[in-house]
Amino acid sequence: MTKVKKYWQNYINGNWVDALEGGRIDIENPAEGAIIAEVARATSQDVDSAVTAARACFNSRVLYDMRPTNRGQLMFEVARHLTEMANDIALTECLDNGKTLAGGKNEALAAARYFTYYGGLADKLEGRMIPLGADYIDYTIPTPYGVSAQIVPWNFPLQIAARSVACALATANTLVLKSPELSPLSTYYIAEACHRAGVPAGAVNILCGYGHDCGAALVTHPDIDHIVFTGSVATGQSILRAAADRVIPCVMELGGKSAGVLFEDADIDQAVNSTASGIFSHAGQICSAQSRLIVPERLHNEVIDKLAAKAKSLSVGPGIDGHDLTPVISAAQADKIEGMCLAAVQAGATAVTGGRKRENLAGHFIDATIFNDVTPDMSIAREEVFGPVLAVLTYSDPEEAIALANGTDYGLCAGVYTKDLATAHWAADRLVAGQVFVNEWFAGGIETPFGGMKRSGYGREKGQEALHNYVQTKNVGIRITGGGGGRPGG
Repeated sequence: MTKVKKYWQNYINGNWVDALEGGRIDIENPAEGAIIAEVARATSQDVDSAVTAARACFNSRVLYDMRPTNRGQLMFEVARHLTEMANDIALTECLDNGKTLAGGKNEALAAARYFTYYGGLADKLEGRMIPLGADYIDYTIPTPYGVSAQIVPWNFPLQIAARSVACALATANTLVLKSPELSPLSTYYIAEACHRAGVPAGAVNILCGYGHDCGAALVTHPDIDHIVFTGSVATGQSILRAAADRVIPCVMELGGKSAGVLFEDADIDQAVNSTASGIFSHAGQICSAQSRLIVPERLHNEVIDKLAAKAKSLSVGPGIDGHDLTPVISAAQADKIEGMCLAAVQAGATAVTGGRKRENLAGHFIDATIFNDVTPDMSIAREEVFGPVLAVLTYSDPEEAIALANGTDYGLCAGVYTKDLATAHWAADRLVAGQVFVNEWFAGGIETPFGGMKRSGYGREKGQEALHNYVQTKNVGIRITGGGGGRPGG
């Protein structure tokens, strides 16, 4: 089997270091169920060391006093080094996360693009003048918060880390990032790229530890000024409670149960292919996955048949071998997904395809699953599965379709399938979601703002809007000496 480095250290204050307590975390290849590496296990002592380094760097003003265009150039260098390491990153993502090599390569290049994109915006975040009359000058300054705590999930650790690290650097914040204990390895390439690029020591600190000690110590640390979190609603709520005690601003990107609404005039084949991509990519382990499809009663049978054919055509196996449906991250996750599928059947839903683990493969694989006969009250229609599981519901009129789509606690993404622009606009206006895709799930990119409504969180990542979550506005009002509009002797 192709291998990765056996032991990975934490990156604190510009140095690669062991955990202070000496602990390690085993990292598993989810496609084989075998341990492939160890990482230094950070605890509260390591968190304190990292936050202290980030605070010292921020207080030195080395990033803030740097001309913004030069800060952008520094970020371009980070992007260059990530691009140079793209093949190594791809292999690492494949082996510790289960992605295909092509998917891992795309992750590396996307991470580099975040640094290029936000590096280009570093000198474009401007304040404004406020007219108060001849005797005053008044202006605003976008000001960094200080030390940002960033916690990233295991499904897209590199890309999600890159988007928040890049925003923090572009706005002159420093940061401590906790990587996910299930798949942390690719995030260390960001540290390596920053190191090679000459990012000041202490500006970027990356460590790995468990949520109950490392993560908890990070979000409650008295020197943290700002929190960015992507993950589950339950964990997000715990972080928000901790943040509330110190009135710390947060960016929360939480769960989703996103629905695509198919209208009668839609191109059904296009909708089926887009839905399959939306729910089966990365084995459905995507917060913005299309986990529900809402179809007209008249088209129901045709759509179900085509979805089933598509699901059954997918090859299942390790990403390194180029299969379509790759593993879920762990045995526990596979058990959870299978349990939710079995509960759906008991509730009256019909598994047209899948619904079970693949017992003939060594890793953690779930077959592509499509549920029919789903009613809105079922858990499979309301709760996030985070696996390759699609629930199909039917409607009789467009208003009902919108109500079904909006009928969960989540509001991350939604989709519309139609050939009519007026219908697309009507539906997009009524769907309660932070991002609406029309005729292509995952339409958009790094440039498009991403974030949720309702229990899917608040704040925005990606796009220019994201930068505003990393700064606060300072207002400066000046009375001109002597008054009189500045006239000599006035």
